[in-house]
Amino acid sequence: MGRFYQDTRRRFLKRLVKGGFTLLASLFGITAAGFLYPSEVKKRTTKFFYLLNEDDLPKEGVKKMELAYEHEQRAMVLRVFVVCNAGETFALSSVCSHLGCLVDWSRSKKRFLCPCHGGSYDIEGRVLSGPPPLPLTRIPLKMEGEKVFAGVKV
Repeated sequence: MGRFYQDTRRRFLKRLVKGGFTLLASLFGITAAGFLYPSEVKKRTTKFFYLLNEDDLPKEGVKKMELAYEHEQRAMVLRVFVVCNAGETFALSSVCSHLGCLVDWSRSKKRFLCPCHGGSYDIEGRVLSGPPPLPLTRIPLKMEGEKVFAGVKV
């Protein structure tokens, strides 16, 4: 009778410990998922803000611009590059895909350069060298009348 009692108690304690670890792992997983995929990211939408007049678009090359806009009663400024290359006009984010440093356009080298870790991008925003894992982010542009608007995820 004593051995039976020890076996059931041992099984009960093992199940209790396993159940506790399972509960802790579940709570940790749910918490980690909340941090990795916050609810604000899920709700972000693209809104368009005035950037410049159509006449001010570059005919060829790169033009650095600052996009000032207001979101949730906060003044925001986003630095973008408006590029006209091979007849196509588009905008690129100035944020390096490596660690978020701000890149700048080098006219003499004809490429975007990151001052932090030596990354470089071509005029299309594609990675040429260095540690950046992804190209520069393209920012959507749209024309309304003679005005150009840039899309920002807010």
